[in-house]
Amino acid sequence: MNPADAVSGIREKFGVEPVVDGATVTVALPVDQWREAGAWAKSTLGCRYFNWLSAVDWKAEGLEVVCRVENLESGLVLFLRTRLGAGATRCPSLVPVYRGADWMERECYDMFGVVFDDHPDLRRILLPQDWEGYPLRKDYAIDTPHAPYR
Repeated sequence: MNPADAVSGIREKFGVEPVVDGATVTVALPVDQWREAGAWAKSTLGCRYFNWLSAVDWKAEGLEVVCRVENLESGLVLFLRTRLGAGATRCPSLVPVYRGADWMERECYDMFGVVFDDHPDLRRILLPQDWEGYPLRKDYAIDTPHAPYR
C-alpha cells in the first residue's frame, strides 16, 4: 500500500484530509471514529504492526491521543490522532483491534487520565493504585507532596 492509495482511501472512508510526508500519513479523526479507523487501517491498509500510543495535553484544547501503526511490508506509516476536547477524558480502546495497545493504553491512563472504553484491564501500570492525579497533565501540581514510592 502506497501513501497515495492510503490518502484516497482515508478521504473516501472518513471524509478527512490526511497529511503526507514521504511514506508517513497523519490523519486527525473525531473520537467516535477512533476504533473504526484503527480497524480499517489494519484490514484495508495492512497496518498490522501497532508501534506505540500516547497522549498530549494541549491544556485549553484538552487531551489528544496519538498512535502509530505500520504496514511493515510496504513501509507505510500511519499516525492516528484524535482530540478528546476540553475536559474530556474518554476514548475508545484499540485493544480489540491491536492487542499491543493494552499496556500503552494503561500507561496513558496512568499518566494522563485517559479512560479507554472497553479496555480489558484499565488500571495503573506505573504508579501505585492509590496515587492521586495524573503526572503528565499540565494541571498536575509538581510540588504536590507524595509519600516515597518505595
